[in-house]
Amino acid sequence: MEKLINDFSYGLFFWQALILVVLILLLVKFAWKPIMTAITEREQGIANAIAAAENARKEMAAMQADNQRILNEARAERDAMIKEAREIKEKLVADAKAEAEAVGYKMIEQAKATINSEKNAAMAELKNQVSALSVEIAEKLLKTELSDKAAQSNLVEKMLEEVKLN
Repeated sequence: MEKLINDFSYGLFFWQALILVVLILLLVKFAWKPIMTAITEREQGIANAIAAAENARKEMAAMQADNQRILNEARAERDAMIKEAREIKEKLVADAKAEAEAVGYKMIEQAKATINSEKNAAMAELKNQVSALSVEIAEKLLKTELSDKAAQSNLVEKMLEEVKLN
């Protein structure tokens, strides 16, 4: 280092400084502007890519929100359809039950009417048979009672006494 300080020349220093300044000016004029332009273009490209990515992210978020909204609407529509189907099913079951009860009631009433008519027919038949039997019994009794004269007169007197008592 001492040798450098002892051999120092102002002329050499001047020319080296001048060459350095000229070199810097040449670099500024010819290299600096293209380098800065390339760097600026790259910064803009990166900024554009970041903005595009941000826009894409926002669009994805909007699409996800739309998808979620559509999904919620579809679920609500499905739930409404299921509810409506259940209500229709319950109405059909209730209608079928009411119709079955009405048909059952009608059948019971028809059965009661049939039973009553058959009962009345049986009672009429029974009355006819009882009256026929009564007539036959009375006929046989009268034949046996009225077969002799004394029994006839006793019967007539007895009937006259009953008529007078009433």
